[in-house]
Amino acid sequence: MPLKLKDEISLVESLLDKYKNIPMSLADACLVRMSEQIADSTICTLDSDFKIYRKDKRKVIPLIIPDTL
Repeated sequence: MPLKLKDEISLVESLLDKYKNIPMSLADACLVRMSEQIADSTICTLDSDFKIYRKDKRKVIPLIIPDTL
């Protein structure tokens, strides 16, 4: 059964608050949260902020991202 944002909102809000100085978008927070839920996931992005974001508080998120970012 697919998860809904309303079921994850407190964790997504925590991410938005943690990264408010970057700032993190709702879409970015949702992707980080999904990376926490889906083991061995990789995010494909052009957004260099994902080099800063962490899943499960301190784990680096595996990325597919151009080297020039």
